[in-house]
Amino acid sequence: MAFFRCDLMSESLGMTTSVLVTMPDTDDLDTAPIIYLLHGLTDNCTGWARYTQAEHLARTHSAILIMPEVQRSFYTDMACGPKYFTYVNQELQAMVRRFFGIHPNPARTYIMGLSMGGYGALKCALTAPQQYAGAAGFSSVADIKAKLPTFSRWHEDQALFSGGVVPPEGDLFALAKRFTDGTQKGRMPEVFLACGQQDGLFADNLRLRDHLRGMDWPLTWYEAPGDHNWFFWNDALTRAMEHFLG
Repeated sequence: MAFFRCDLMSESLGMTTSVLVTMPDTDDLDTAPIIYLLHGLTDNCTGWARYTQAEHLARTHSAILIMPEVQRSFYTDMACGPKYFTYVNQELQAMVRRFFGIHPNPARTYIMGLSMGGYGALKCALTAPQQYAGAAGFSSVADIKAKLPTFSRWHEDQALFSGGVVPPEGDLFALAKRFTDGTQKGRMPEVFLACGQQDGLFADNLRLRDHLRGMDWPLTWYEAPGDHNWFFWNDALTRAMEHFLG
């Protein structure tokens, strides 16, 4: 595998940011699956590469990994901060095309993440289903409305959302509902959800699972003994990549 760390200027963010990219060095890049791999609240773009078998799994599946840096933004166009959602869901695809010659094909493009990154991955796929073949959330912050006060020690709530109020476009439950009320056009993106049974976010993930199942969503659910940690996320990533890429 080829491994790159790129520091680049983002117009959406108005500053330089980092992205890690791994690419197969023997296979045809034009047919390689692309996985955007999103980090959690207390990590950065290096977390997946440092603490899991992500690169080994990418080699096994001849996949391209793209791991962006988003700070503690919750993959949101922040009320008092940079536009991280626009960066990840729009600008980043143009950047990897320009700098690495990677041409995202929705039929082979996936987005996955853990905790805050699980929220971000699902938010991206539910907002722009035409861009992704599927999405995976591991120990996701599934109910951002319920959990927002918990993050106040890292954020003033209004830095993320104006007035500290989560809008419908930031709420996974509301975003999913748009597919059945006619607001969101296009197919329902396939979703892989995973959460450890001892994880503090387990109950919220069960509620999101049941919400999607009630809509006949194309959904795979995985749970096992485990907490909010890298042991579970490595296992979940392995299973998600096997599920989507075979």
